[in-house]
Amino acid sequence: MGNKWLHWALPAASLALVLLAVTGCTSTSDAPAAKPTGTPSTPGARSTSVARVCAKPAAGPTKAPAGAVTVDPAVIGDLAEKTMSSPANTTFWLRPGKHRLEPDRYAQVMPKKGSHYLGAPGAVLDGRKVNQYAFSGTAPHVTIRHLTVERFVAPHNEGVVNHDMADGWVIEHAKIQYNSGAGLMAGARQQVRANCLRDNGQYGMNAYKTGDSIRQLVVEGNEIVGNNTDDWERRRSGCGCTGGIKFWAVNGADIRGNWVHDNRGAGLWADNNNNDFRIENNVLEANDGAALMYETSYNAVIRNNTIRRNNWVEGRKYADRGDNFPYATIYVSEAGGEPRVPGRTDKIEIYRNVLENNWSGITLWENADRFCNSPANTSTGYCTLLVKDTNRCARPAITTAPLYSDCRWKTQRVDIHDNRFVLDTSVVKCTAACGRMAVLANYGTYPNWSPYKGTRVAKAITHHQHNRWHDNVYSGPWSFVANDSSRVLDPGQWQVGPYQQDAGSTFRARDGG
Repeated sequence: MGNKWLHWALPAASLALVLLAVTGCTSTSDAPAAKPTGTPSTPGARSTSVARVCAKPAAGPTKAPAGAVTVDPAVIGDLAEKTMSSPANTTFWLRPGKHRLEPDRYAQVMPKKGSHYLGAPGAVLDGRKVNQYAFSGTAPHVTIRHLTVERFVAPHNEGVVNHDMADGWVIEHAKIQYNSGAGLMAGARQQVRANCLRDNGQYGMNAYKTGDSIRQLVVEGNEIVGNNTDDWERRRSGCGCTGGIKFWAVNGADIRGNWVHDNRGAGLWADNNNNDFRIENNVLEANDGAALMYETSYNAVIRNNTIRRNNWVEGRKYADRGDNFPYATIYVSEAGGEPRVPGRTDKIEIYRNVLENNWSGITLWENADRFCNSPANTSTGYCTLLVKDTNRCARPAITTAPLYSDCRWKTQRVDIHDNRFVLDTSVVKCTAACGRMAVLANYGTYPNWSPYKGTRVAKAITHHQHNRWHDNVYSGPWSFVANDSSRVLDPGQWQVGPYQQDAGSTFRARDGG
């Protein structure tokens, strides 16, 4: 990019300092600031700051940078027309006011390689509930800064900004809000920093790319709040298609310093063959469902996060139905560490987090009926990263090594340590089915040719797949579920054989401060 643009582009290190310098939380939820709990060597120590960018967005330049093309909000379609008539690597400065596209559902801005869009204070690109997409096309290295993008109506599973999942985009200091579908799609090497992703109909961001080719995704210092306003899980039961952010087949992601709160459904959901995630220094709170779901995926570090008051809505809903499954705030489902899949770690390591007054804690789960080529696999047509040809996962080959092991997404090599788990049932307002940790599977029954029938998977996840809790601090009435949902243990039973979990951990009836 040219020097005229560098004045407005903070280096990553400086940006991180700006995002994390403000302590406390200011939003529609008026959530209180996180209280420090110790030094980094103390179980549960974590960041105390959040990115409150929706309430206090950084302002763009009041004047056009030298050489920039000025876009006039009084001229309908001016942004799209000037983009089309300008060469690659042009900078566009949008004047204050509401910018509009032509009143056609398919009217959209089609950037060229290296196009830069810079909003003045008060610059809004308004889809008026008419246009489906704001920024589309496959041009790489596009930047969008200091611009509000709102009221577009992308269809289900589609997105408004970077609709066609182009690579190398940078979206910073933007408000992407009040849209249908996903506010933002993702391409490889995309950077999403210091944005407000608010009140979008399906996702704040849908990190999915055709061909499963997203690599090196950075999501840093954003406020991700109130998404899934269209309540898609109710409209399409079991669709698995909601959340603050949904990640699909992303290889290499850094998710840090974000404030993910008050989303309908899960806060962050990594689903299907994701790998090599670092999820750190985030505040995840008051999401209706789990704060974090890591599903049929590999190799992650989850550390130094503050995780509080999540899953009150969905956890209570299932408990009221008499469902005894341990619905958790960190839900690891058929996901684990795998040394044969390259990454910055070969485990799922969950450490130095504080989990406070969530519906429950951490559940490690494996569905014995979900494996490659099984009709019970909801990721239709996909296999594990260890088996390229799904059709190989069939009898007789699947009954012997290596396919017996490699055709299953396994919850294995999960290391949970140096966390602080706090539960005050008077705050959560629960009397049963909350405050649980779990490692379990179902009884395998389906399909009839499955080699995983019976208790094979339950025994494996509980005893043989190197899943460990240790050196944690517990406050409150915690219980533990092992092997299957009917086996509930107290801390003493959890720590002795045959489970031998939470060596070096401490338990106390209430929080000591």
